[in-house]
Amino acid sequence: MLAGLSLPALLEELAAPQEVPGAGSALAVALAAAAAVVQMAARLSPGSWPDAAGVAAQAESLRERAARLVDDDADAYREALEARAAAEADRPEQRDWALGRATAAAAEPPLALARIAADLAELCAAAGARVELRVHADVAAAAALAAAVARGARELVAVNLTALPGDPRVEEADRLAAAAADAAARAR
Repeated sequence: MLAGLSLPALLEELAAPQEVPGAGSALAVALAAAAAVVQMAARLSPGSWPDAAGVAAQAESLRERAARLVDDDADAYREALEARAAAEADRPEQRDWALGRATAAAAEPPLALARIAADLAELCAAAGARVELRVHADVAAAAALAAAVARGARELVAVNLTALPGDPRVEEADRLAAAAADAAARAR
């Protein structure tokens, strides 16, 4: 399990000369870290903000969801690579079906990341003006990181769905990335 590794060990796994884990797992780690920063900022702000505990709980939930995707993304991408390798011996119609199914499944974790990133950026926009001034920049930085994760996740969704032009999940990922960027701008 990647999520259970120490940070140096996880970074070594990401740097290893292998396709899995890849960018999706790295994005999930970054998003979980951004959510943890928002959680910290809210926890440091209860005196000036009555809703701080609720925001800290929301950030914790987003952090946990993002952390689960570290492994989920790696597993889905590994399965897609295995399906691609196994499909080479199949008849064209069987190969196309198996590859389509595997690549569509590989798009799900990055799409989930884009959703969480948009939610976190929106939480940052709501929290930015309310947290203690000393941690306002932390929230703005977490929002910027969430927006960057949404953009990166959008790219992974699009790449994993190259066989399906016009797939609504790419359009959803586009909307989520734009929403995260807008929320990050409001969090400053």
